[in-house]
Amino acid sequence: MTREKDIKTDFHFRKPNKDDGAAVWELIKQTGVLDLNSSYSYLMWCEIFSETSIVTEREGETVGFISGFIHPDTPNTLFIWQVAVNESERGNGLGTKMLFQLLNREHCGAIEYVEATVSPSNTPSRNLFQGLAQKLKTHCEVDDYFSSNDFPGEGHEDELLFKIGPIEEEKIWIKG
Repeated sequence: MTREKDIKTDFHFRKPNKDDGAAVWELIKQTGVLDLNSSYSYLMWCEIFSETSIVTEREGETVGFISGFIHPDTPNTLFIWQVAVNESERGNGLGTKMLFQLLNREHCGAIEYVEATVSPSNTPSRNLFQGLAQKLKTHCEVDDYFSSNDFPGEGHEDELLFKIGPIEEEKIWIKG
Protein backbone atom coordinates (compact mmCIF):
# COMPACT_ATOMS: atom_id res chain seq x y z
CA MET A 1 0.00 0.00 0.00
CA THR A 2 1.38 3.38 -0.97
CA ARG A 3 1.68 6.38 1.30
CA GLU A 4 -0.81 8.22 -0.93
CA LYS A 5 -3.39 5.46 -0.33
CA ASP A 6 -2.75 5.62 3.44
CA ILE A 7 -3.44 9.35 3.45
CA LYS A 8 -6.57 8.96 1.30
CA THR A 9 -8.20 6.58 3.79
CA ASP A 10 -7.13 8.41 6.94
CA PHE A 11 -10.52 9.78 7.98
CA HIS A 12 -11.35 11.46 11.27
CA PHE A 13 -14.96 10.91 12.35
CA ARG A 14 -16.45 13.15 15.04
CA LYS A 15 -19.53 14.87 16.36
CA PRO A 16 -20.16 18.22 14.71
CA ASN A 17 -20.39 21.52 16.56
CA LYS A 18 -21.56 24.98 15.55
CA ASP A 19 -18.10 25.80 14.20
CA ASP A 20 -18.72 23.16 11.48
CA GLY A 21 -21.90 24.82 10.19
CA ALA A 22 -20.27 26.88 7.44
CA ALA A 23 -18.14 24.01 6.12
CA VAL A 24 -21.14 21.67 6.16
CA TRP A 25 -23.22 24.25 4.26
CA GLU A 26 -20.44 24.50 1.64
CA LEU A 27 -20.19 20.70 1.36
CA ILE A 28 -23.96 20.36 0.85
CA LYS A 29 -23.87 23.17 -1.72
CA GLN A 30 -21.02 21.53 -3.63
CA THR A 31 -22.86 18.21 -3.98
CA GLY A 32 -25.24 19.88 -6.41
CA VAL A 33 -27.94 17.28 -5.70
CA LEU A 34 -28.99 17.79 -2.09
CA ASP A 35 -31.54 20.38 -1.01
CA LEU A 36 -29.47 23.31 0.26
CA ASN A 37 -30.99 24.75 3.41
CA SER A 38 -30.04 28.03 5.07
CA SER A 39 -26.61 28.36 6.62
CA TYR A 40 -28.42 29.03 9.90
CA SER A 41 -30.06 25.60 9.74
CA TYR A 42 -26.67 23.88 9.44
CA LEU A 43 -25.28 25.90 12.36
CA MET A 44 -28.26 24.80 14.45
CA TRP A 45 -28.09 21.22 13.20
CA CYS A 46 -24.41 20.88 14.08
CA GLU A 47 -25.03 22.31 17.54
CA ILE A 48 -28.34 20.72 18.57
CA PHE A 49 -28.24 17.33 16.79
CA SER A 50 -24.53 16.59 17.22
CA GLU A 51 -25.14 13.28 19.02
CA THR A 52 -26.89 11.85 15.96
CA SER A 53 -24.89 13.59 13.23
CA ILE A 54 -21.33 13.17 12.04
CA VAL A 55 -18.58 15.17 10.37
CA THR A 56 -15.74 13.43 8.57
CA GLU A 57 -12.45 15.17 7.93
CA ARG A 58 -9.39 14.22 5.96
CA GLU A 59 -6.29 16.37 6.22
CA GLY A 60 -8.31 19.05 8.02
CA GLU A 61 -10.95 19.32 5.28
CA THR A 62 -14.62 18.45 5.82
CA VAL A 63 -15.24 15.64 3.31
CA GLY A 64 -18.39 14.05 4.73
CA PHE A 65 -21.46 14.87 6.78
CA ILE A 66 -24.57 13.06 7.90
CA SER A 67 -27.40 14.80 9.67
CA GLY A 68 -29.68 12.57 11.68
CA PHE A 69 -32.03 12.60 14.62
CA ILE A 70 -33.86 10.14 16.78
CA HIS A 71 -37.43 10.16 15.59
CA PRO A 72 -39.63 11.72 18.32
CA ASP A 73 -42.51 9.29 17.70
CA THR A 74 -40.31 6.19 17.49
CA PRO A 75 -37.28 6.48 19.81
CA ASN A 76 -35.79 3.27 18.39
CA THR A 77 -35.42 4.91 14.95
CA LEU A 78 -32.56 7.03 13.66
CA PHE A 79 -33.83 9.23 10.84
CA ILE A 80 -31.12 10.27 8.40
CA TRP A 81 -31.90 13.65 6.90
CA GLN A 82 -28.90 14.28 4.60
CA VAL A 83 -25.77 12.39 3.59
CA ALA A 84 -23.07 14.42 1.88
CA VAL A 85 -19.74 13.14 0.59
CA ASN A 86 -17.20 15.35 -1.14
CA GLU A 87 -16.82 14.44 -4.81
CA SER A 88 -13.16 13.50 -4.21
CA GLU A 89 -14.23 10.80 -1.73
CA ARG A 90 -17.19 9.26 -3.57
CA GLY A 91 -17.05 5.58 -4.37
CA ASN A 92 -14.86 4.75 -1.35
CA GLY A 93 -17.64 3.66 1.03
CA LEU A 94 -17.45 6.80 3.15
CA GLY A 95 -21.24 7.08 3.47
CA THR A 96 -21.45 3.55 4.87
CA LYS A 97 -18.51 4.16 7.21
CA MET A 98 -20.22 7.27 8.59
CA LEU A 99 -23.49 5.38 9.13
CA PHE A 100 -21.69 2.64 11.08
CA GLN A 101 -19.83 5.27 13.12
CA LEU A 102 -23.20 6.79 14.07
CA LEU A 103 -24.81 3.44 14.87
CA ASN A 104 -21.87 2.54 17.11
CA ARG A 105 -22.30 5.62 19.29
CA GLU A 106 -23.56 5.12 22.81
CA HIS A 107 -26.32 7.66 22.14
CA CYS A 108 -27.66 5.36 19.40
CA GLY A 109 -27.55 2.22 21.53
CA ALA A 110 -31.34 1.72 21.44
CA ILE A 111 -31.63 2.19 17.67
CA GLU A 112 -33.31 -0.72 15.89
CA TYR A 113 -34.23 1.02 12.64
CA VAL A 114 -32.73 3.56 10.27
CA GLU A 115 -35.07 5.63 8.11
CA ALA A 116 -34.37 8.08 5.32
CA THR A 117 -36.24 9.66 2.45
CA VAL A 118 -34.70 9.38 -1.00
CA SER A 119 -35.74 10.74 -4.39
CA PRO A 120 -36.22 8.01 -7.01
CA SER A 121 -33.44 9.47 -9.20
CA ASN A 122 -30.89 9.53 -6.36
CA THR A 123 -29.21 6.23 -7.20
CA PRO A 124 -26.20 6.71 -4.86
CA SER A 125 -28.48 7.18 -1.83
CA ARG A 126 -30.70 4.28 -2.84
CA ASN A 127 -27.59 2.09 -3.10
CA LEU A 128 -26.26 3.39 0.22
CA PHE A 129 -29.35 2.45 2.21
CA GLN A 130 -29.98 -0.84 0.41
CA GLY A 131 -26.30 -1.69 0.92
CA LEU A 132 -26.56 -0.85 4.62
CA ALA A 133 -29.43 -3.31 4.97
CA GLN A 134 -27.39 -5.99 3.19
CA LYS A 135 -24.35 -5.42 5.41
CA LEU A 136 -26.55 -5.62 8.51
CA LYS A 137 -28.33 -8.69 7.11
CA THR A 138 -31.72 -7.08 7.65
CA HIS A 139 -34.67 -5.76 5.67
CA CYS A 140 -34.98 -2.61 3.61
CA GLU A 141 -38.57 -1.61 2.97
CA VAL A 142 -39.26 1.19 0.49
CA ASP A 143 -42.61 2.97 0.54
CA ASP A 144 -44.13 6.14 -0.86
CA TYR A 145 -43.75 9.05 1.56
CA PHE A 146 -43.91 12.58 0.11
CA SER A 147 -45.27 13.16 -3.37
CA SER A 148 -43.96 15.92 -5.59
CA ASN A 149 -47.32 17.67 -4.99
CA ASP A 150 -46.51 18.01 -1.28
CA PHE A 151 -43.67 20.44 -2.06
CA PRO A 152 -44.27 24.11 -2.83
CA GLY A 153 -43.24 25.30 -6.26
CA GLU A 154 -42.22 23.01 -9.06
CA GLY A 155 -39.45 20.58 -9.69
CA HIS A 156 -39.13 18.54 -6.49
CA GLU A 157 -39.32 14.81 -6.98
CA ASP A 158 -41.29 12.38 -4.87
CA GLU A 159 -39.50 11.17 -1.74
CA LEU A 160 -39.54 7.48 -0.92
CA LEU A 161 -39.18 6.27 2.67
CA PHE A 162 -36.44 3.70 3.21
CA LYS A 163 -36.79 1.75 6.45
CA ILE A 164 -33.88 -0.50 7.40
CA GLY A 165 -34.20 -2.98 10.24
CA PRO A 166 -34.58 -4.45 12.66
CA ILE A 167 -30.90 -3.96 13.46
CA GLU A 168 -29.21 -6.33 15.86
CA GLU A 169 -26.53 -4.66 17.97
CA GLU A 170 -23.90 -7.34 17.39
CA LYS A 171 -24.13 -6.80 13.63
CA ILE A 172 -23.34 -3.10 14.06
CA TRP A 173 -20.22 -3.80 16.11
CA ILE A 174 -18.96 -6.34 13.60
CA LYS A 175 -19.03 -3.75 10.81
CA GLY A 176 -18.01 -0.74 12.89
